[in-house]
Amino acid sequence: MTAMAQDTYENARVLGSDLNGTARYVGMGGALEALGADISTISTNPAGIGLFRHSTINVSIGVVSQQDATKFDNLSKTNMSFDQAGFVYSTRSGSNSFLNFAFNYHKSRNFDQLLSAANIMRGASLTKLVWGKSTRESDMNGGYYLDTNSQHEWMGWRDQDSDERAYPYTQLDYLYTNAVTMDDVNDRFHINTYMEAGGYGFNRAHRGWIADYDFNISGNINDRVYLGLTIGLHDVKYKGYSIYSENILDVSSTPRGSHQLNDDRRIDGQGFDVKGGIIFRPIEESPLRFGISVQSPTWYDLTSDNYTVLHNLTDKDYYNYGADKYENSESYKFKYVTPWKFGASVGHTIGKMLAIGASYEFADYSSSSTKMVDGMYDEWCSDRNMDQNTDHVLKGVSTIKAGVEVKPDPALAIRLGYNYVTPMYDKEGFRDLTLDSPGNAYASTADYTNWKATNRITCGIGVKTGDWNIDLAYQYSQTDGKFYPFQSNLTFIDPLDDSIVMNKGAVTDVSNKRHQVLLTLGLTF
Repeated sequence: MTAMAQDTYENARVLGSDLNGTARYVGMGGALEALGADISTISTNPAGIGLFRHSTINVSIGVVSQQDATKFDNLSKTNMSFDQAGFVYSTRSGSNSFLNFAFNYHKSRNFDQLLSAANIMRGASLTKLVWGKSTRESDMNGGYYLDTNSQHEWMGWRDQDSDERAYPYTQLDYLYTNAVTMDDVNDRFHINTYMEAGGYGFNRAHRGWIADYDFNISGNINDRVYLGLTIGLHDVKYKGYSIYSENILDVSSTPRGSHQLNDDRRIDGQGFDVKGGIIFRPIEESPLRFGISVQSPTWYDLTSDNYTVLHNLTDKDYYNYGADKYENSESYKFKYVTPWKFGASVGHTIGKMLAIGASYEFADYSSSSTKMVDGMYDEWCSDRNMDQNTDHVLKGVSTIKAGVEVKPDPALAIRLGYNYVTPMYDKEGFRDLTLDSPGNAYASTADYTNWKATNRITCGIGVKTGDWNIDLAYQYSQTDGKFYPFQSNLTFIDPLDDSIVMNKGAVTDVSNKRHQVLLTLGLTF
């Protein structure tokens, strides 16, 4: 292979962020971008650090529990999490001005998630998808031409006259072709066929995180204008292990065993971005303030590797061909560039008893870009076909935040918040494994999920005693989605009789419901 990249749905794992940080920030739904004076604003509106008038240290830990989930691959539905640690060093630069320096670690994404789906199927299977792509006989037609290589393995070539592997010939196609669909009757005669499934079952355990390390300089001018700049470093650690199985039927709908695909994929790497923000009070006598922020793309250098095994557990008295087991592994590097993000916010306080905040953020995820290595020239270039697919699958995403904090006593704070994120995926989007893209060549699974909007409801309480503060927050979030076992909008032409062959997998409704309890301990000095 001369180029390396990754497909839209795999890349989308590093897009977006959870609502996470200090318990105060979470308890108010994250709506602190204009109110400031909370260390979690370092990554959303850096000017919020400029409102600190004293130095502070914060540490946060939490528990995340997934509702209606069953333990899989030793991942439980309830897990501890170290979510945040940081400090602000505040220095006075004038009678009403401060210059502040801050550092904060926080877990912007917690990948821990269990995903399960099962459904019946009629007239469809993953082997049928693999077989159908081979009937197209060319990468220009979204398929490949099958022939053996020097190791006597079945490979998908760009066309009948090419000695280059076709990009639509994925790792998945390689496994199914060599273990299931191709029957070597003798040295000169082969049968290329498929089997239909009566149903499928799927389980995946997602693990890992994206850890953000933010360095900030900020300050205020005469207590009217607040400015901030943050440089962010991101550390990605993702692991996903899945088992996909299909129950195989013969022409009389009699069960004839199963196929089971075990996939272990990891994504590791680093990225960086730059964030800037401003908060200003337009009326000197009023605490009303407005905030504006901008975040550059995150430039990621990532490495993806997988180990995938296909178990052919069909009845050999009926299907006497293929292999009992076939496996493959790959490791490759690629770059991924996320979109710009823009934010606007408003905040207001009434005396020392009430604070109200609201924020809006927008990022056009369809503009994300995959960069691949051209092995011939050792240069980075865009995977244009995959970028076009990203433009159709992903959408612009809006995040709306609202929160309120009430202090019935100077030592006690009660908080409520709401956070809403619009869908990232187009409802008609699909994982296109027929694309002539290097991102497809390394695909080892076919499933995808089109997640819908995310709703988050939060609440919290804070207690201050002397220089110490203890804050507790609760968050409930829910994201529903549609799970697809494989691309199901394809039709093929059977080369034996020129008939049209349909292959439509059953769609399953799934949901990710999470509960989080977060505790923050802080010291002001």
